[in-house]
Amino acid sequence: MAVLVALGAFLMTLVGGWTAQHVTDRRHLVLGLAGGLMLGVVGMDLLPEALRAAGEAVFGVPAALLLFVAGFLLAHLVERLLAHRQAAHGGEENGGRAPEVGLTAAAAMVGHSAMDGVAIGAAFQVGGGMGLAVALAVIAHDFADGFNTYTITSLYGNARRKAITMLFADAAAPVVGAASTLFVTIPEKLLGGYLGLFGGVLLYLAAAEILPEAHHEHPARSTLLCTVAGVGFIWLVVGIAG
Repeated sequence: MAVLVALGAFLMTLVGGWTAQHVTDRRHLVLGLAGGLMLGVVGMDLLPEALRAAGEAVFGVPAALLLFVAGFLLAHLVERLLAHRQAAHGGEENGGRAPEVGLTAAAAMVGHSAMDGVAIGAAFQVGGGMGLAVALAVIAHDFADGFNTYTITSLYGNARRKAITMLFADAAAPVVGAASTLFVTIPEKLLGGYLGLFGGVLLYLAAAEILPEAHHEHPARSTLLCTVAGVGFIWLVVGIAG
């Protein structure tokens, strides 16, 4: 049952990626919406779950928050290192952005989607009602995952083929994750730590890359409204799932 439900997440992820592909004439709106979706996912989904699952304090600070900050700094460090290497080889065609950063971020999205599938499988082990509730939340926000995966990959100058490849990997990940729960159980603390780290990476990409790019050439009110709409959509999904 968990694997069958995860197929819904597969389809919803593809729909999100397809939407991101076909609104290129409104790129600033796409980026504004993507930034809002990412901000909403971090603040209303990833961090609360990370604090619940891995909330033990380390020298007065919850471990999940330490990993959240570490993820933010890690993303910044990786981007700077790759951008510096690219500049040293004369690669400035993407505004100083290294395509590897986009692929790395998309790979993290794939990992997150696999954890979504694990969450579906674990919830069905608890009970059918719990499984359906978690599946509803995962399927709803996988639209945002697919949208963001394609947007992030292409924003950093990667070819459309690579962006589509990462999109399909992200779509398949929940199915793989759900199937894995038939054989493996991930410790809750480890899962919480991962969510905190991934949340920091995602926030860096949204705040330092996606949103500034969205407002750089088109500082329009409509772009800001798309960002707010993205946050609101995630709030709605979390509220319904709760």
